[in-house]
Amino acid sequence: MTARTANDQRFREFKMPDVGEGLTEAEILKWYVAVGDTVADGQVVCEVETAKAAVELPIPFDGVVHELRFPEGTTVDVGQVIISVDTQPGAGPAAPASPEPGEAAAAPAAEPEEPQGRQAVLVGYGAAPSSTKRRARKQPAQQAAAPVAAAVQAELNGRAPGAPAAPAPIVPAAAEKIPQAPGAGQAPAAQAGARPLAKPPVRKLAKDLGVDLASVVPSGADGIVTREDVHAAASAATAPVAEEPAAVAEVPAAAPDLAAREVRIPVKGVRKATAQAMVASAFTAPHVTEFVTVDVTRTMKLVQKLKDDPDMAGLRVNPLLLVAKAFLVAIKRNPDVNASWDEANQEIVRKGYVNLGIAAATPRGLIVPNIKDAGAKTLPELSTALSELVATAREGKTSPAAMSGGTVTITNVGVFGVDTGTPILNPGESAILAVGAIKLQPWVHKGKVKPRQVTTLALSFDHRLVDGELGSKVLADTAAVLENPQRLITWG
Repeated sequence: MTARTANDQRFREFKMPDVGEGLTEAEILKWYVAVGDTVADGQVVCEVETAKAAVELPIPFDGVVHELRFPEGTTVDVGQVIISVDTQPGAGPAAPASPEPGEAAAAPAAEPEEPQGRQAVLVGYGAAPSSTKRRARKQPAQQAAAPVAAAVQAELNGRAPGAPAAPAPIVPAAAEKIPQAPGAGQAPAAQAGARPLAKPPVRKLAKDLGVDLASVVPSGADGIVTREDVHAAASAATAPVAEEPAAVAEVPAAAPDLAAREVRIPVKGVRKATAQAMVASAFTAPHVTEFVTVDVTRTMKLVQKLKDDPDMAGLRVNPLLLVAKAFLVAIKRNPDVNASWDEANQEIVRKGYVNLGIAAATPRGLIVPNIKDAGAKTLPELSTALSELVATAREGKTSPAAMSGGTVTITNVGVFGVDTGTPILNPGESAILAVGAIKLQPWVHKGKVKPRQVTTLALSFDHRLVDGELGSKVLADTAAVLENPQRLITWG
């Protein structure tokens, strides 16, 4: 067995898995282990955030942590190695890898070079061997041109006013193209014609900001481009450039630096997925929104009675619970609203089940987990499921499976004191109900103006699936149940 094979069996690598449905990347939120820690099969080593949720990753083998490949806050592509584990910690130092058959013959003759340290195993880390060799060697033409170039540059910089300028004809072409020193506005990587040195997260940041790495002046060790370098280049690219000296003079010296007062927040994870989904939904499904204002005084009285009911002891009872039940009753009376659009087959798919989504605001952004088969649940079962869904979402532990397969959604904007809104459909769903704030308002009740508990409901629906009549019936039935909750029995 070769040394390389022995090392491969000893040091096991754990790659970023696809923790969702075809997700391509995840951000490392937190490491629970450090280099040198002992880990066991099934032990959680880190928490990552995908475009859908935060997920904890267990290690699939025993050993001692040998290396953490990425720091916290790094976005890693699925399939990249994030941690390596020494499965034989008592075996001593790793054996040097021996060349495989045929490698020695194919390897080029060794050249005398300065000793190199450990070579990075991920693309973008450290210097590539080829670029390092080019920088280490000095070509004869460059060596001969160095004194001449130095004299020319000194003359141009005004440092040697009395020194005679070198005649242009004797300056070699290589000397004419010798770049300025770093800091003169040109990146060393671009000068040498080599590939800019940057880590994968930095390359991704540059791509997102539209920055060419070849034009960035690196400040990291060994000429590596850092995140700060990319941000500086992006700020310089967007900064206004004065075309005439007079225009510069017109700007007050005490003008505030607007860029320094701005905060840039990277859009990633749940927030990025939500933005993409909302744009796709808004420009794919033809939205229609209808509104109704309803007296929910009887529903609020029922909420209080249910809180005092021994059968509901220990369960969370609030207006949202009865709104959800009323919405489910309305869908039961108008089942055609519970459908989806199949673009590939140009078909409407009616659902025989209702997976009720509840929009939840979390520190990582808006997510919409759903209660599976909510239409078949009793009121106590619906209360339990709703409480668990909200608690899990606030902790950031909602699984991708809990956010897939929804058919309709409720968003409770009333908790923010908002009267109503025009909600955007969750992609793939047919309708979304927005519930406004419940307020005490003057209302005509039994021929007299009295203070009553009033709210406004807004229903958005996909007009490819739901026409105006059907949407109006669903919204009217929901309002009717909330106005007179005894319909939960007669209609349910």
